[in-house]
Amino acid sequence: MILNLLYAGFSDASIARRLGVGHRTVQRRVQRLMEQLRAKGRVALGARAQELGLLPPRASAVRTERVPAAADTLSQAVPNRPVRQR
Repeated sequence: MILNLLYAGFSDASIARRLGVGHRTVQRRVQRLMEQLRAKGRVALGARAQELGLLPPRASAVRTERVPAAADTLSQAVPNRPVRQR
């Protein structure tokens, strides 16, 4: 569970709150995971966990929806005011 939350980008404090444990407990568990997977850091831990198939493929890395340009967003926010293009 901690590995998935780390992978999702949560901080140690956020993970601790979600799991109802102390911040230091999360740090110790992360350290233990790093030892078990022979990873020298948190980034290496994530990479190693992916190599071993312990984490799902990151779905959020692939975006299929259109992201509006800044001009689109501004024109929607202030419809009566023309947007100057650069």
